[in-house]
Amino acid sequence: MMRRGEIWTANLNPNKGGEIGKVRPVAILQDDGIIATGLATVLIAPLTGQFRPAFAPLRVRVAARNRLTQDCFVMVEHLRALDRSRFGEGPLATLTAEEMAAVEKSLRGVMGLL
Repeated sequence: MMRRGEIWTANLNPNKGGEIGKVRPVAILQDDGIIATGLATVLIAPLTGQFRPAFAPLRVRVAARNRLTQDCFVMVEHLRALDRSRFGEGPLATLTAEEMAAVEKSLRGVMGLL
């Protein structure tokens, strides 16, 4: 079962326009209680291996560890709800408490909740 803060692979194709696509790691953001209900979708933020200085305030760095083979950045500005059928292997790694706090802070900023 997936848990909040875990990193799994997911197929984000097909994408449209500026949406993030391809099979890539994603951070699970949905509450564990909601995941356990069997809701058909799971709230995620995709990860990228590309660092872009212009997006630095929005992105949270995750160091390579466990089965996450390279340093990545959580793209909170690309928050999505995915059908469970889109998920592949996982968990690859789990966000630390500090990383999760940084993701939550970035999410609040993106959603104007600061």
